[in-house]
Parts: sequence; structure tokens; C-alpha cells
Amino acid sequence: MVKTVLPVTQWKLSAHRKDLEDNLIRELGLRRILSQILVNRDIVDPDDARRYLLPSLNDLHNPFLMKDMITGVDRLIEAIRRNDQIVIYGDYDADGITSVVLLLKFLKEISASVEYYIPDRIEEGYGLNRSAIDRMKAAGVNLIITVDCGVSDIDEISHAKSLGIDTIVLDHHEVPDTLPPAVASINPNRRDCPFPFKHLAAVGIVFNFLIALRGQLRREGFWVDRPYPNLREYLDLVALGTIGDISPLIDENRVLTKIGLELITEEKRVGIKALKEICALESQTIDSAKASYALIPRINAAGRIASPQDAVELLMTDELGQARDLARKLDGHNKKRQTLEKDILNEIIGGIEAGREITETNSFVFASPHWHPGVIGIVAARLVDRYCRPAILISLKNGVGKGSGRSIPDFNIYDGLKKCDSLLLSYGGHRFAAGISIRETDVDAFRRLLSSVVGENLTPSDFAQHTNIDAQCELNEINIDLIDQIKALAPFGCMNPEPVFCTRNLSIVSTSVVGNNHLRIRVNGNGSSCSSIWFNMGHHMETLTGANIDLVFTPHINNWNGLSDIQLKTRDIAIRA
Repeated sequence: MVKTVLPVTQWKLSAHRKDLEDNLIRELGLRRILSQILVNRDIVDPDDARRYLLPSLNDLHNPFLMKDMITGVDRLIEAIRRNDQIVIYGDYDADGITSVVLLLKFLKEISASVEYYIPDRIEEGYGLNRSAIDRMKAAGVNLIITVDCGVSDIDEISHAKSLGIDTIVLDHHEVPDTLPPAVASINPNRRDCPFPFKHLAAVGIVFNFLIALRGQLRREGFWVDRPYPNLREYLDLVALGTIGDISPLIDENRVLTKIGLELITEEKRVGIKALKEICALESQTIDSAKASYALIPRINAAGRIASPQDAVELLMTDELGQARDLARKLDGHNKKRQTLEKDILNEIIGGIEAGREITETNSFVFASPHWHPGVIGIVAARLVDRYCRPAILISLKNGVGKGSGRSIPDFNIYDGLKKCDSLLLSYGGHRFAAGISIRETDVDAFRRLLSSVVGENLTPSDFAQHTNIDAQCELNEINIDLIDQIKALAPFGCMNPEPVFCTRNLSIVSTSVVGNNHLRIRVNGNGSSCSSIWFNMGHHMETLTGANIDLVFTPHINNWNGLSDIQLKTRDIAIRA
């Protein structure tokens, strides 16, 4: 076997703030390492730490703090009382789909006259469109509620208003300078919105809307002769949408997602039970990672390359047989999506690595008429992960491109697109992800302008791959008790990553390749020994055999054949000189 070069990243070790750590240890009885992790995440007050470690629905903010909340709730109650025709208009991704299902199920259970509409990704594109609004007018619709879209649809909402249709907007995307003429535009990102948490996914905003709606209906005596709904039962949907949108798992999102994952594990919703079965996760505990790589891609696949109606029906049905049929259908969509994604990614990587040096490029803009518009966002995310640069991919058709972009933490892609708006037909999104529409003839100019904007905001060091390390420790400090305390920090995800540790001066006593090119390593250090696994890195076995190393890892309990032991999930390795 040929020796290889290790892909060592830049390691950034968080500094100790011993006085703050000591306070958490004294007040809460935490391990030193755990208190250091909390302080690293700016959780320094003991009461804040308690709420973080033991999240509760009692910690949710007052939904009526959202600007326009009472106006929107009152307009919907008016529609319910008058039996108006209501349409929920959503987006075709996991956040949009779960938002639609959440609101649809609640309103149907109180006998509101409600249907839903999700536009076709290819034929209609994202957001409201006039043709759909005209059809709704012909069908007698009086009220449209947009979820995960709408805040930028000024012309379309104006058109609806001219037809006598009111609109309530429930959206979390960046707010343009001018709001649409909706009855209510409920979005925490409004500059005049006092709601304290700004990072809700759309499904989280819908959940807050339902809390407010339920409360207002209670004050009006609506529940006197009917059961009072338990909104906690809907949190499995909220968790899927929040994780699927890669929303920060902090503050209110953390509360909603933690409880929601518990409900997904319990399999009370028939559609989720069927989805877990098709993913071979039946009866398993579902964490954010399993939701991200197994459940959510299948929900997303429906809207990416087929019909989002399949996913809506899966999450709406109470019949297990139908749910299993729909889960199999979504699984088929997902396999097709994976093939399309792989082909596009390989094509782009081949072009990048056959061209100029990556160090000369600060952003990627690629376009092709051959790419499916439903998967280019995923491919853009893969490019960001691989090259640590903002990336926008554009699918061309009839002289117009529909693009999807992803970004790195240090570059707000939505703000970047604002500076390129002279070349764009439209754009929208948020800090990490955005969509654009552009003329094919403007793509090259857009590529140059975006590169200039990125260059003005970032330095070469911002493009370096790095690994943030929460704490340095000895191997003998990693035990079951510490791992149990770390579990209290879950669910992990955006802005709440799995804790990462570093242990130095270890000796490798054995190496082997297992599974699909995974490298298993046995390490010794400071009188202790432990097993480590480095996924997809089996080709480095010869390089590491017998070496002395520094190891970056996350500790886990590995359960296999009825046995449990501590295993270190390797993040990076550096060979000591």
C-alpha cells in the first residue's frame, strides 16, 4: 500500500475561561469538560445552562411578540367563522412541506374549509405565481396563507389583493426593503419585529402561529364543546422541517427539535413510522443525524424531482398500508435524486481539478442546460463542504437560469446577492442559502461580480478548511459518565455542533480497514487505550501504522453484537514529528 498525505485541517482550540467554567461546575455539578463546552457556546449563566440542558416548552417565547401575529390570527379566525375557502400555499422542500402539513392538519381537525397548494418546481418555480392565484380566484378562495414563501412576492400578493383575496404570510426568509401588501406579514426577521429569536424555520413560525391561534380561539370560547388540541403532538413535523432547513439548533429551535425527535422515535405518526421502516430505522432512537441523512432526504426528494404531494400525503395519512406505499415511492425518488446529484457533482469536480488552481478562486458559479434544477442546491452544498467557498449552480432553460446557492459561515450569500441585483431577475433566501433567477447572457458577468463581492468581504484565510476544537483532554478522561453528559447537549446541528476534543501524543498500536474503506485505529495514551474509527479514510492505513499522533475526535458509545464500548469518531489526525 502506498503512503498518502493526511488531509490535516487548521485546528482552532477554544480558549479556557476558567472563572465562568468554575461557576457552572459549582452551581450545576458538571464535569470540567462539559462546562468548558457550554462556555465556548456562550452559555455562561447557570439558569441559561439549566434551560439548555433541560429544554422545556415553558421556555418558548410569547408568539404574540411577532409583528402582525394578532392581525393574522384574527383574519384566520374570521375566515373559519365564515367558512371561507382557505388555501395554504407552501414551498416544495422539507421545511415547506412540513409547514403545509402542520397547518393543514390543525385546520382540518377544527373543520376549516382548507386545501393546500405547492407549485411545481420546474414549471412554476418558487413562491406565489399569478396563474395559481387566478385559479384560486375561480375556485372561490378568499384567503391564502403562505408558508416558507411570500415575503418577497410583492407583485403576486398585490394581484391577489386586486382580486379580493387576502394573504397571510408566514415566512422566515430575509425581508426585502418593501413588504408585500398582505393582511399580515409574520416573519421574525422584520426589522420592526420584537420577537427575540430570529432563526426559526418556517415550520417553527407556523407552530408559533398555531399557539397564538389556539389561545385566541380559547379566549373566544371556541373549545367549549370540542377537545382542546395538544400542539406537542405536532412537534415531530416541526423537528423534521427545522433540521431539514439547517436552522440553528439553539434557543427555541432546540426546544422544538429535541421534543420532536422524541416523538419521531415513538413512531406515533403513521407516515413517519413507514418512513423509518423504509430507511431500516424502525424501533431505533432518531437523533438529528439520522433525521438528516435518512428521513429528510426522502421528504425533500419528492419536491426536488417529483411531486411534493407524495410527501404531504405520507405525513397526512392515518392508514399504514398507504403510508408504506408512499414511503417506497419517496425512496425511489431519493435514489434517482442521488444518481442525478452524483453525476453533476463528478462533472463539476472534474472541471475544477482539471482547471486553474483552487487558490485562485474565491467562489463558484456554474451553469448548464443539462442539470436538473431540483438537485443543484444539494450539489452546491457539497462543493461548499469540499472547497470551503460559496457556490451557486444554475440550471438553464430557454435563455433563463434558475440557480441555487450555498455559502460558508463567514459570507452572507443573501447580502452578497443584494450587491449583484442589477444582473438578477430575482433572488431570495437567507445567510447560508439562496435562490436566483438570471438571464443566461448575464451569467458570466454575474460570476465576475460575485467573485469581486466575495473578495471584498473575505481574506484567503477564510477559505481554509478548519476544525473547531472544544477542549483538549487526556484519553483517560473519556468515559461513560462524560459521554452521558455530552448527550444532554443534543440535538446537534447548525450552531450547536457535536463537541470535538483533541488528545495529543498518542501511539497507534493497530490499524485495519473495515466496511466501505473505514479506518479502525487502536490508540494508547497516558496509560489508557481506546478504539477510533475514521470514516472513508482506509487509504491512509499505511501512512498511520505505528505512528505517534495528535487526534481530533468526538466520543461515542458503539453498540455491536450486544456489546458496548467507547469509540472515538475521528475528525482529523496529525502525525507528530
